[in-house]
Amino acid sequence: MTETTDRQGRATGVDPAAGFRAVVDNVGRVIHGKDHVTELVLLALLAGGHVLVEDVPGVGKTSLAKALAASIDGTFGRIQFTPDMLPSDVVGVSIYDRSTGRFEFRPGPVFANIVLADEINRASPKTQSALLESMAEGQVTVAGETYPLEPPFLVLATQNPAEHEGAYPLPDSQLDRFLLRVSVGYPSGEAEARMLDSDGSDEALASLRPVLSAADVVTMAAAVRRVHVADPLRGYLVDLAEASRRHPDVSIGISPRATLALQRVARARAATRGRTFVVPDDVKELAHPVLAHRIRLTPEAAVRGTRTSDVVAEVLDRVPVPDPGDAGQT
Repeated sequence: MTETTDRQGRATGVDPAAGFRAVVDNVGRVIHGKDHVTELVLLALLAGGHVLVEDVPGVGKTSLAKALAASIDGTFGRIQFTPDMLPSDVVGVSIYDRSTGRFEFRPGPVFANIVLADEINRASPKTQSALLESMAEGQVTVAGETYPLEPPFLVLATQNPAEHEGAYPLPDSQLDRFLLRVSVGYPSGEAEARMLDSDGSDEALASLRPVLSAADVVTMAAAVRRVHVADPLRGYLVDLAEASRRHPDVSIGISPRATLALQRVARARAATRGRTFVVPDDVKELAHPVLAHRIRLTPEAAVRGTRTSDVVAEVLDRVPVPDPGDAGQT
């Protein structure tokens, strides 16, 4: 794996572009024809965010999470949300130990590098909110004690958008915690034929070997935070936010947290493309998965069939893009 060096020629860690491509290619051995989705999830991991996957069952969401964990030599946790699940089933519980006379903390499945929160909208709002602190602050608090979650940490939550019976829609506060919303989608005919050749076997996943360590991912994430965002690019981000708030079909535009989220993931994209600065294309390519789930339409717009993705497209089309040369300047 290629390493970056400082001005004295000393190794400073894995090159983000090389590490990124190695993980995407490795996951591609299991998830065929979905490199774009893998790239988005990995960008969220490097940007310190989380991902909401909205899709029908059986398109490879679980395999994607497991393959990503295996590729970075990280731990994997799965939470199968159900209506009767309690918050302690997510974060863990303190149990009294008679032999020692003390309470012992038993960590829940959220204590992993890659956490699959399957069918998150099946659980009650109280249990859904148990993820909030861990997603926002990288820690959980149980019985007055705070326990840190080891980085890297990514929650990959899933929900079926076509099924509403017995489900609890995620509130805006929970949706806003997800850096990206993506859809895996059905595979191409060629990719599905390759799945048939393997007869759905887990052999490819079981044989997957790590191409990075969890520590490498932490180092890459640190490099992402050093990517430069020039003043014209920051102005562009602010203009996009303001345009969404003024749009006639929008009742609630994107929040400052959303603007920060778009900047964070744009930095990650720049770093994984071998750049030390963000360009307008980084922002435009990521605007839809970052912003669409954070916009609320007016009732009239919803009745007309307007989608939040339509609003994002209009905003991108209307807001002037800064000159790439100016956007890359220090």
